[in-house]
Amino acid sequence: MKAEILNLRTVHEGWNRFSLATVRLADGAEVERAVEDHGDSVGVLPYDPARRVATLVRELRVPVLLASGAPSQLEAPAGLIDGGDPADNARREVLEETGLRLHALEPVGAAYSCAGVSTERIHLFLAPYGTGDREGPGGGAEGEHENIRVVEMTLADLAALAETGGLTDLKTLTLVLALRARRPELFAA
Repeated sequence: MKAEILNLRTVHEGWNRFSLATVRLADGAEVERAVEDHGDSVGVLPYDPARRVATLVRELRVPVLLASGAPSQLEAPAGLIDGGDPADNARREVLEETGLRLHALEPVGAAYSCAGVSTERIHLFLAPYGTGDREGPGGGAEGEHENIRVVEMTLADLAALAETGGLTDLKTLTLVLALRARRPELFAA
């Protein structure tokens, strides 16, 4: 016997949907599990290979504030897929959040962000850029109250944060490690 969802009851629907699923496990036991669903997303690490820097963002994350008291965390730009190709959504999110117009994207993969509770699958990309790709200040989409602060930092400093546990966002840590594995020469002193 394999696991099967017997019932799915929505308890909240808004920006995301929260449901309770009654599941029959492979051993025949029935259990209830919580599910959060808001669709797939993208995460992008823009990096300038000539200057050996990356562009990241800081913004309020209420769950992080609740859990740790930290008002923000350093993150790779990210956002929900609004339909269409993940790469097009990635370019749009980076433009809104950082003011950078991206061209080439290097796919890293797609992974579930928190498979124990969420259906979200994040499509991850590395994205080289140059100084001529800046088109605006960034800060987030008009009317979304994101209050994003753009942060440019050296790849060496970013790698140091990854090595010392200073990156608390899993997508960002994954992208930094992927860039370091693919382009180690960018991190040399």
